[in-house]
Amino acid sequence: MPVLTREEAQSRALLLDIHRYTVDLDLTRGDELFGSTTVIHFTARQAGDTFVELRPATLHRATLDGRPLDPAALDDNRLPLTGLTPGAHELRVEADMRYSRTGEGMHRFTDPADGETYLYTQAFLEDVQRVFAAFDQPDLKAVFDATVTAPPHWTVLGNAVATRTGDPAEGRWTLATTQPLSTYFVAFAAGPWHSVRTEHAGLPFALHCRRSLAPHLDADADELFDLTRRCFDRFHEIFDEPYPFDSYDQAFVPEFNAGAMENPGLVTFRDEYVFRSAVTGTERRTRGVTIAHEMAHMWFGDLVTLRWWDDIWLNESFAEYMGYQVLSEATRFSGTWTDFAVARKGWGYDADQRPSTHPVAPDPGAVHDTASALLNFDGISYAKGASALRQLVAWLGEKDFLAGINDHFTRHRFGNATLADFLDSLARNTDRDVHTWADTWLRTSGVDTVTPRVDARGEEPAPAGTMWEAVTGGAASTAAAASPPTPSDAITPDAPQAAEPASAAPASTGTEEAETGTARDTTRGTGPTAAEAARPARAVESAPAVESAPAVESARAVESARAVEPAPAVGPAPAVEPAAPAGAAAPAPTTPAPPVVPAAADRRTWRLDLRHDGTRPHHLLLGLYDTAPGDGDGDDHALVLRDRIATDLPAGGGTRTLELPGRRPDLLLLNDGDLTYAKVRLDPASWDTALRALSGLPDALGRAVLWNAARDMVRDGELAPAAYLDAARAHLPYETDTAITGGVLAFARHQIADRYVFPAARPAALALLTDLCHDVLARTEGEAGGDGQGIRLTAVRTLVDSGTDPGTLHTWLREGTVPGGPVLDAELRWRVLHRLAVLGATTPAALDAELARDPSATGREGAARCHAALPDAAAKEAAWQAMYGRDDLSNYLFTATAQGFWQPEQLDLVRPYRDRYYPDAVALATRRGPALASLAGGHGFPYALVEERTRELGEECLRADGPTPALRRKLADQLDDLDRALRIRAAQG
Repeated sequence: MPVLTREEAQSRALLLDIHRYTVDLDLTRGDELFGSTTVIHFTARQAGDTFVELRPATLHRATLDGRPLDPAALDDNRLPLTGLTPGAHELRVEADMRYSRTGEGMHRFTDPADGETYLYTQAFLEDVQRVFAAFDQPDLKAVFDATVTAPPHWTVLGNAVATRTGDPAEGRWTLATTQPLSTYFVAFAAGPWHSVRTEHAGLPFALHCRRSLAPHLDADADELFDLTRRCFDRFHEIFDEPYPFDSYDQAFVPEFNAGAMENPGLVTFRDEYVFRSAVTGTERRTRGVTIAHEMAHMWFGDLVTLRWWDDIWLNESFAEYMGYQVLSEATRFSGTWTDFAVARKGWGYDADQRPSTHPVAPDPGAVHDTASALLNFDGISYAKGASALRQLVAWLGEKDFLAGINDHFTRHRFGNATLADFLDSLARNTDRDVHTWADTWLRTSGVDTVTPRVDARGEEPAPAGTMWEAVTGGAASTAAAASPPTPSDAITPDAPQAAEPASAAPASTGTEEAETGTARDTTRGTGPTAAEAARPARAVESAPAVESAPAVESARAVESARAVEPAPAVGPAPAVEPAAPAGAAAPAPTTPAPPVVPAAADRRTWRLDLRHDGTRPHHLLLGLYDTAPGDGDGDDHALVLRDRIATDLPAGGGTRTLELPGRRPDLLLLNDGDLTYAKVRLDPASWDTALRALSGLPDALGRAVLWNAARDMVRDGELAPAAYLDAARAHLPYETDTAITGGVLAFARHQIADRYVFPAARPAALALLTDLCHDVLARTEGEAGGDGQGIRLTAVRTLVDSGTDPGTLHTWLREGTVPGGPVLDAELRWRVLHRLAVLGATTPAALDAELARDPSATGREGAARCHAALPDAAAKEAAWQAMYGRDDLSNYLFTATAQGFWQPEQLDLVRPYRDRYYPDAVALATRRGPALASLAGGHGFPYALVEERTRELGEECLRADGPTPALRRKLADQLDDLDRALRIRAAQG
């Protein structure tokens, strides 16, 4: 299919002005096709030729101003419109369109639980042409009128309020006229939906799902509406523009490829968000973030839309940032930035270190067509972009940031805008040089790294006039002693900065030495002794995690010792005191212990060199932690915050040197609060402390930063995978945050155990994880509700996935519970069966019996996953033929089958399929399009075969012209990850 180029879109936008679409869909023509009639009213600004896009099964007729067009002139997806004269025109197109099974266009799904059929559209990027004829580019906005004919017992949903019209037996629905929309936002959903409705702020709100999920949606409806109302109200507090559409429907739809889609007035979510089995509090919070993310899009993306796809970040980075931000401000879900650090930050870091990385805001010429645009919906545009915005808010100040956003909305409402437009709006509302900031943060790629080097300097007294006096004397005493508690995750960002409008980051006036050559390895430490590993670390409730701290602006001088004070959440407010940068918050403490501060007689200093490898300026916090005094029980592994120090690293890299009062801290944590986007390292003494007392850090976000540092060190070959596992074994049993528990276990189980250790070492890794999870279960047994049960469920999932004893798993399955809980619900039963299938300890008949017990869509996916996992030649061949030999497998069933196929326990059995994989994946991608290409290159990749031959075959495939852009990108990323795994293995000898 020809893709739309940027030049073609620009030419068409200069030629045409689109006024109105009238769309009529007939959904009563059978299981394969639906009728689509479109009338487009537009104006040509001058004489010229152009085209309209559609991808029909059959084009019946087309007329331009009443003049018939030849249907045979349709060239793939383009119908030529030649000889246009200046002035108004009407185009009418009548076609039969094909239902999709891949989640693109009009997706059709029949629920195996009750036989009911549901339809929904996903028009994203260039898929509206699978539904109706359109001038398919984001900057040709128009209003839409629509009518739909559906089976009489169905409900029809759309971007505007839908009303049943005429005789109910005719199944006719009319949708209200929309506001101006880009074509990729047009949405329909039709079927016998179960709906829950309410009203808020004078607008109809509703939730919709399949009837078979009705009890589960009803159970969560109050929570979902509460989140929706609170986020809606919060956005109205911080944005000047009101919600711009006439209703707010949220439809949970089957086999949805993305997490959700921001269709104006009709947000579609994957229906896994209607929880049918037990979930953790983190999973509920993640659902809440998605709700807030999609609502943010009503402004970022829907009200003001990108002009071309090089500005994806104007949609996704903002929605990502605001989703985490607003949920923490407006709802009961605190700790969102810990979730972000655990679940999203690594996604961005990993993507940014692959050859396929790109700037958050690529140069327009780098996104030359829609195929290349599709590839940029990744960890860069979401996680890195949101991280950049957190850094922008911390540096710019929240007040100016929001003023710039509101200026942007006002100037471009219902229109299109670019990065330049947004920066101009920011610049009108701040003295900061936002254009330079954008050049360094948004126009560059790669991850910066910050490495500390600490010189304790013995007993050298602090010279008069140094920061020692600023910290210990009078009103500028340490923040830990002065600050009141801060609500968890109150996002801050109105921190005043030193006035330096000419630079994106204040230039240091202290010692800055430009360094060249290889960075010294200061990140390794020794592991804990057996006694240390066995002894739990206990978090001491001390000063709150957001403490005021002197700002370090230069070395060996009395720097501006401004306090980093708690600040109100983002929103219009009177002038506030200096604030801690966004995200640097912690759980509210109980009775604070006295902070650890230097004794009056202790006038030592210590020197800190911050080696900055990279190009971006960074505003970050340095967390200074000390081992808490023992309480007589021999526990010296709890940590207490001494201070947090704000500092700035200028653009361009180099070394920043700071002279600090007192003795060096036991643990120095760079980027405490996770304000910036950079990999950080630990000095050797801090790493020793972390190995001994990681779980004693009092702030979950700080622990997440530390675990991320360890993760990055493993991936970069600076920390042995076994050392990471040992740290997890020592500290995860005492972790109190579910997100951290899940993130560490997932990395340990699926990256380290499956890919980073040699096959011979894998049983020991699985045994360690099994012991770790048993310890977690022992600690959480009997806990009712709260994070304890979420952590317990997380541990049970990993315990099942790591099991090597079929007898234990069979016992749990037979008894329907894990000892001490939880009960095995449908999700856990399929998980146990999958592990048994991998181990060869179940049969096809047993899997079929479970499917009869759970005939839902999720059950069908579980059965497909389990059958593909059986260590049987016939089962593998059947699974392969289902994925690559036929085209009737839906996107979700393809995913489930692929997830079961490649197993590290079955290398000899699956190795022959490696040679078949590359040509079969290329053929599939060509036949079935980008969605299936992405799945084949993702879940379908032979990840278990961490071998040179896998890379050799992949590189040979990429040298050919066969792979489609979507598959080529996936394969390139997979091969880079494979190369990293091979390097990590090689380093182990």
